[in-house]
Amino acid sequence: MTGTPFEIALETAWSDMDMNGHMANTAYLERAVDVRLRYFATRAMGPAEFTRLGVGPVVRSDALEYFREVRLHEPLRATLALAGLAPDGSRWRLCNEFRRGDGELVARVTSVGGWLDLGARRLVAAPPPLAAALEALGRTADFATLPSSLR
Repeated sequence: MTGTPFEIALETAWSDMDMNGHMANTAYLERAVDVRLRYFATRAMGPAEFTRLGVGPVVRSDALEYFREVRLHEPLRATLALAGLAPDGSRWRLCNEFRRGDGELVARVTSVGGWLDLGARRLVAAPPPLAAALEALGRTADFATLPSSLR
């Protein structure tokens, strides 16, 4: 990891649990999005700014890896780091890691996506504030330069 990833504290809730009594796969995906949006909000990119710019994040794929179980009301630390970025910021790969209170890695979500122009409904380069927010994010050890999403 180069730089410091964004990190927040979480606690599992009843709605996060599956029928086996541990955190559900969909809960990890939803929490990953929450962490991502909270990061952008700390960089002056809250919902109103996305609306003003007329863009939104669009995810092309999510990969979820499990390492340990997490139970109800267990505290977690969630991080967000940049795993890949196109030079024009049009495509990104973001990595969320979830750790228990003891620091043990329990799950990893890797999402690949880009920026959707909400009016034209097509992929676009990252507007300058989004590009700056992505560049400021700590990078994973396997960070890679990605091809542009633009044709």
